[in-house]
Amino acid sequence: MLNLNEAERDVVARIEHHRVLCTHLSDRLWDLAETAYSEHASADLQITELTRQGFLVTRDVAGIPTAFVAEWGEGGPVVGLLGEYDALPQLSQAAGVPNRAPVVNAGNGHGCGHNLLGGAALLAALAVRDHLRDARIAGRIRYYGCPAEEGGAGKTFMTRAGAFDDVDAALTWHPSSIYAIDAMSTLATLHARFTFCGRASHAAAAPHLGRSALDAVALMNVAANYLREHIPSDARLHYAIHDTGGRAPNVVQARAEVVYQMRAPELEVVQSIHARLARIADGAAVMTETTTSARVEKAMSNMRPNAVLSDLMYARMRALGPVPFDDEDRTFARRMQQTISKEEARASLMIFGAEHLKGELHEALLPAERMPPVLAASTDAGDVSWVVPTARCMAPCFALGTPFHSWQLVAQGKSSLAHKGMTHTAKVLAVTATALYHDPATLAAAKQALHEQSVDAPYRCPIPPDVQPPIVNVAGEKAQRGTLRGAFPFQYGGVQS
Repeated sequence: MLNLNEAERDVVARIEHHRVLCTHLSDRLWDLAETAYSEHASADLQITELTRQGFLVTRDVAGIPTAFVAEWGEGGPVVGLLGEYDALPQLSQAAGVPNRAPVVNAGNGHGCGHNLLGGAALLAALAVRDHLRDARIAGRIRYYGCPAEEGGAGKTFMTRAGAFDDVDAALTWHPSSIYAIDAMSTLATLHARFTFCGRASHAAAAPHLGRSALDAVALMNVAANYLREHIPSDARLHYAIHDTGGRAPNVVQARAEVVYQMRAPELEVVQSIHARLARIADGAAVMTETTTSARVEKAMSNMRPNAVLSDLMYARMRALGPVPFDDEDRTFARRMQQTISKEEARASLMIFGAEHLKGELHEALLPAERMPPVLAASTDAGDVSWVVPTARCMAPCFALGTPFHSWQLVAQGKSSLAHKGMTHTAKVLAVTATALYHDPATLAAAKQALHEQSVDAPYRCPIPPDVQPPIVNVAGEKAQRGTLRGAFPFQYGGVQS
């Protein structure tokens, strides 16, 4: 098994130096629990600390006020650490409490652990900065403040704006209940809004004069159900009616909207399903004598794993060993497991091929060959992986089998076991980044691997160029905002702070 070298041991020690600071920062992100594109306080919290630490911060990346990049160093390779910090709605939950106890009714909560995700990436960035500075190594470390991963496609918009174009390698992770290298692909996804417009009329006195947009939505949904038989078995088609045309049944609804989400392991399959769905919408409009319009709102590419970087990260994970949990962590995890059904726990582990695991916590490293080739979920890190060699891992921060997007996961987000998983992952990220600065041959091999993947399938952003991020200001009002251009230290859309 690989032993860490002197440089890697040095950066591990530097993680400990910044551990308390970043643990407090992670807990504060948990408290703020801001959702996609409204993470203003969460972004400012990190920007303030990174500026204090001497990083050059660029705000408004891709025209998104809650997206930023913090860079330290000169010359040499550029390694990017991807941090997230958006929460989920309706998941407010008291910390450490093994029963449903919202802090704020219908409030937000970190049901995917992004407070820890950002905390570990920032902690690793500080430790790598210290190593580069004191060892006088040419190289730049960047912390990417990435908003709106939860369905908002923040990194897709950032990738489209060129935010990652000059990065040599990107490293990231995700809090989980297992310890594993994540060399899986993911599902590409696309959200499209279909709007139908008809004619209102009195539903009793003059129903013949009405043209129901709601009928068009209903007919589209029926036809989409038939379409499901004729798409690949690993594709998914979800929908939600956003506008039913009003609450009065005695008025023929003149306007209605439905949003469809399509998923498949490959982006071209998603796009072909979208094309067929658009024709279904046209047919529903013809049958109801309404008009229809469609608009892609967001999309994410499937993950493109980089075997060279994944092998490098996996070797460091083996060298560092499992997360050092103790009996108190196990006791707390056992209490949380009692609130999770066996079906929920099994389902949460099956997506990683880890349903065989037992116990309160995962205190080993899952063999790389046990991981499935495709994760049945989507992430905007997929778009980054098409333009930059990218590696991801998962680390246990929660009781084994804790479902994502659950109040149980929120309840564990400030616990000792969450802090230990976060700190341990910061070490994984930091030693992997350090290895890249000291081993240009491996970095070159990772870039060559991406080049070979891209020869026949170059990156094309799945979001149309006219679609802008759905920005939410401090008051919570939505507005459309385009990419800003100006003077900044590296070449992409943004405004330097």
